[in-house]
Amino acid sequence: MSNIDPQLQTMIDNMPEKTGKSLEDWYGVIQKAGLEKHGDIMKLLKGEYDVTHGFANTITLLYRQQAAGGPPAEEDLVAAQFAGPKAELKPLYDQVIKTVESFGKDVEIAPKKTYVSLRRSKQFGLVQPSTQTRLDIGLILKDVEPQGRLEASGSFNAMCSHRICIEQPGDLDAEVKRWLKQAYEAA
Repeated sequence: MSNIDPQLQTMIDNMPEKTGKSLEDWYGVIQKAGLEKHGDIMKLLKGEYDVTHGFANTITLLYRQQAAGGPPAEEDLVAAQFAGPKAELKPLYDQVIKTVESFGKDVEIAPKKTYVSLRRSKQFGLVQPSTQTRLDIGLILKDVEPQGRLEASGSFNAMCSHRICIEQPGDLDAEVKRWLKQAYEAA
């Protein structure tokens, strides 16, 4: 597993050109201002320095994570998703991850706060414990009509074109594995 999301790394790399300062320089500006709250830091960056919303938010989030001792470990993010009433879904999640990892050595599993991103050269899907009894697999499948258990993602997640709901080990069948593999191959 990678320590930093490739898209985030690209933003950090582009920061000096796009904002006039490196991330470390922005940390110094915020520290000198003595700000701690997200909204106050955003106001400073956007108002006094004309930093765009996307960069201001990224700088603020990273600064606050660093000030709190760093971002949570990827294992902690997954553990938090499957804590409490969603704990029974963890073995099902593990099955999905094992299936995806079997597609190739280039698979990247990138946990986020509420879901786990499935990446290759780019994101091809995600896994999310949506309810206490349902794990949703979001897939990016361009020009594929929804069919059977492969439904349009609707409001599930804007990054994905499709969603498959699974609730028990038998739901991760050959059809679901075929859709996962197709999304992987298209990435």
